[in-house]
Formats: sequence, structure tokens, C-alpha cells
Amino acid sequence: MDKNTNTLNWFELAVTDFDRAKKFYETIFGITLQEMEFEGTKMGMFPSDSGNGKLGGAICQGEWYKPSAAGVIIYFNGNPDLQNALDKVEAAGGKITRPKTQIGEFGYMAMFFDTEGNHVALHSNA
Repeated sequence: MDKNTNTLNWFELAVTDFDRAKKFYETIFGITLQEMEFEGTKMGMFPSDSGNGKLGGAICQGEWYKPSAAGVIIYFNGNPDLQNALDKVEAAGGKITRPKTQIGEFGYMAMFFDTEGNHVALHSNA
């Protein structure tokens, strides 16, 4: 692997209720997910600049996608302060499992369940 590339370049977050999940992520991040269909999978693309080597991803609803509270945990970028998004989680239908927590020189992190039952996290520098 080229040492100048990211180890990760894409993620797909499984959802069962596409509209509910789309509204949840749009609400907590103040963004719009671009909808598309690909080979029987409904996708909501997070805004990204993946053409320039930056990570991109989507929420996905389809036969192969099953939300899970166990396994891989995705950390969303919460900069400049993850508390801004975290404050919206419960009102949008999620459940905070770990409040904003300092992780030494690496900044802060927090964890929550989304509306679909996925265990995900936030990271920010402040």
C-alpha cells in the first residue's frame, strides 16, 4: 500500500429504516445526505471529498445490511467540538452511551446508539 494513502477510504453503515436514519444523521450533523440506489441498495451519501483521498461513506439499506451494536465502531468527525452533535443525539432518537470524554493529547470522544441500533462514536480536538 502506498504510504501516502489512507488505510480506510469508505464506510457503509447498515440501516433498517432508511428515512428515519437519514433524518437522524442530517439532524445531528446539520447536513444533507445525497440519496442514490446501487444494485438494490438504497444509500444516503455523507458529504465528502473522497476524490482527494478523504474518507467517504453512506448509510445503506438492503438485503446484506444488518445494523449491529457489536463489531466495528465508526468515529465521525465532531470538530470543532463534538458536543454540538452529541447534544442533538437523544432528541433525534439516539441514545448516548458515553458522554464527551477527554482522551489525553488525542482530544475528546463520545459514543452513542443511532436510531437503527448501531453503536457509533464522535471524535474532536476540543
